[in-house]
Amino acid sequence: MDTARKDQVDIVMTNIKSLNPAAVVIRANSKITVDDGGAIAGKRVLVIEDGPTLTHGGMKFGAGIVAAQKYGAAEIVDPRPFAVGSIKKTFEKYNHLDRVLPAMGYGDKQTEELDATIDRIDCDLIISATPIDLNRVITPNKKMLRVRYELEEIGSPTLKDVLKGF
Repeated sequence: MDTARKDQVDIVMTNIKSLNPAAVVIRANSKITVDDGGAIAGKRVLVIEDGPTLTHGGMKFGAGIVAAQKYGAAEIVDPRPFAVGSIKKTFEKYNHLDRVLPAMGYGDKQTEELDATIDRIDCDLIISATPIDLNRVITPNKKMLRVRYELEEIGSPTLKDVLKGF
C-alpha cells in the first residue's frame, strides 16, 4: 500500500467487497531495503527487475525502481540501447519497458546475453530486485546491490491472526 495511490487502494477494496464480501483483507506494505542503500545516492544506476513480473506480468517497474528513487539515484539508465540477443528481442516484444532490464536467463545462452547486456551499460551501480541473487549466476563488471522486500502489515487482521484459524 505504500507505493499505491489512495484511489487505487480504494478501487481494489471496492472490487474485493463486490466479488467476495466475506474476504479477509490484510493491509500491508512491501517494505523495500537495500544493504548499503546509501551508496545509491547521486549515482547513475541500472535497475534489474524480475523478468516474468515485467514481461508476462505486464508491469512497467518493480521494487528496483522504488529503491532507486527511495535512496536518491541521480539517474536510472535506460538499458534498451545496450541489449543484445534475446534480451534485445525481449525489449522488442515487451515495448512497455524503458528504464528497467528484465532479468531473463532461462538457459546458458540467455544468461550470457544478460551478462553481456549489463557489461555494455555505462552506469555507476547496479540495483538488482530479482528473487534470486544474480551474483550467483552472472559476473557483472560493476557493483550490484540487492533489493529486498518484506511484508509490513498495517493494522489488523495480521497474517498471524488469520492463520490461527487453521
